[in-house]
Amino acid sequence: MNLDPDQLEALTAVISEGTFDAAARALHVTPSAVSQRVKALETSVGQVLLARSKPVRATTAGETLLRAARQIQAVSADALRELGAEDAGEGSGPSVVALAVNADSLDTWFLAALAELGGAVFDLRREDENRTAELLRRGEVMAAVTTSRNPVPGCAVRRLGRMRYAPRAAAAFGAQWFPDGVTVAALSRAPVVLLDRDDTIQDRYLRRRARRPLHPPRHYIPESGPFLAAVRLGLGWGMIPDLQLARDTGADLVDLDPTGGMDVELYWQQWRVAGPTLERVARAVQATAAQFLR
Repeated sequence: MNLDPDQLEALTAVISEGTFDAAARALHVTPSAVSQRVKALETSVGQVLLARSKPVRATTAGETLLRAARQIQAVSADALRELGAEDAGEGSGPSVVALAVNADSLDTWFLAALAELGGAVFDLRREDENRTAELLRRGEVMAAVTTSRNPVPGCAVRRLGRMRYAPRAAAAFGAQWFPDGVTVAALSRAPVVLLDRDDTIQDRYLRRRARRPLHPPRHYIPESGPFLAAVRLGLGWGMIPDLQLARDTGADLVDLDPTGGMDVELYWQQWRVAGPTLERVARAVQATAAQFLR
């Protein structure tokens, strides 16, 4: 069985645009034509590929074909550029590389990897490092910085290194909430700062120290820079990566638990079928990670 390029293009457009009508406008065809192509593809593979919701979303089988479709499009566009084609279709102009990366990497070392790369533009999706692989599995990105060493189907994994985190707080906050040191009682009361509701490292630290879940008051600060500022201003304590303090002395923060630091292992996962543009990105990411991560 061969996959029809027009049918794959229709599938990709519907998922990207969210509706059949929007996909038809993007492809300059009628909604009926888009619907017929998707139905023909579903008949060909014998599975439902789209959940007809608002917006339309891919089923598990649809995600598998979506990854394949986007890989084919990316590799084809790279090949046409190498041949000097004037029109590479959707790939004309600079390559668009969709990547998923966690906030702390984005705020510290990751952008340095992209700075020297020409001939590409980047669509970065910020997500917790425990969830970035999910975007890769769904076919929304071409590669991801993740904590998962288990490869997403169709992807290769390379180790990047470890980011070291420690529970830190403003000195006055530490004196107020932890006068007797980091005790379970103090941790259960002291406000904590989290990046968002998917940010789990603070809770992992709490469970390790208390050997049970704790539920202290929580602030949610949705960006890495403001997160650090919130801790410095005394809103709460938080798990701060050493790299985030490397740009200054961090003298205004205290390490609440000098023996309680945690290492987060990071990996690079990317499509196995990768054109030259994605391979250049991978090499740059690995080289930069080697400079910053342990």
